[in-house]
Amino acid sequence: MKTLEGIALSNVQDVYNGPEGVLWELVMGEQIHIGGFKSSMDLADKAAIAPGMSGIDFCCCNGAGMRFLVKFKNVEKMIGVDATSTVVAQGISRCAKEGLSDKIQFVLADVCNSGLPDASADFVWGEDAWCYVVNKPKLISEAVRLTKPGGTIAFTDWVEGATPMTDAETHRFLTFMKFPNILNIAEYSDLLKKNSCTMLKAEDTAMMQMLAGEMIFIQKLAHEGKIAQGLFVARKAE
Repeated sequence: MKTLEGIALSNVQDVYNGPEGVLWELVMGEQIHIGGFKSSMDLADKAAIAPGMSGIDFCCCNGAGMRFLVKFKNVEKMIGVDATSTVVAQGISRCAKEGLSDKIQFVLADVCNSGLPDASADFVWGEDAWCYVVNKPKLISEAVRLTKPGGTIAFTDWVEGATPMTDAETHRFLTFMKFPNILNIAEYSDLLKKNSCTMLKAEDTAMMQMLAGEMIFIQKLAHEGKIAQGLFVARKAE
């Protein structure tokens, strides 16, 4: 595990309580994770999420993942846990507007200490957000605690790839992303196994490479002057 000292939950709360959180949604879309709808459907299919199930979404942000599961996988009940008040309030409002408040609830809490009862969900879900959690072993143990016997822990996350980053690359990446640390696929798998889980899938989705390709293309257009940011200020005639 690669680690950066000085990044804590409060730093992540500052991001998603402020304008940077709004920017991430503008860039990534409402679901704020790599691959959007396609990635969510792939994860749900591989985890065999089925109608009538109940789930818990760790680091649920504004609840977009839970709304996806209720609307497209007919999940009966979802509880989202997030420690940032702004996105929780936003999620409650969005679910109310979509008429989903009876199926989706939010808990403002640290996912490492959710306060939810043991074995209360068919599955625990996460999409590209567990990277913000400092204590990954506690995160995984809490997810397993909340899952019913025979249930599923299903998540995607930013992980270190097959080629390790240098120390300088790690420091720059974690600092920019506000990640306290980053695991690789084997390390996450080991944590799950240590918590009495059997691995069904542990793979590189290749979604990151797809995103990187598009970002390189956009960067190229910007450098060639083919796209730009416009700023406009106007005054209405008196």
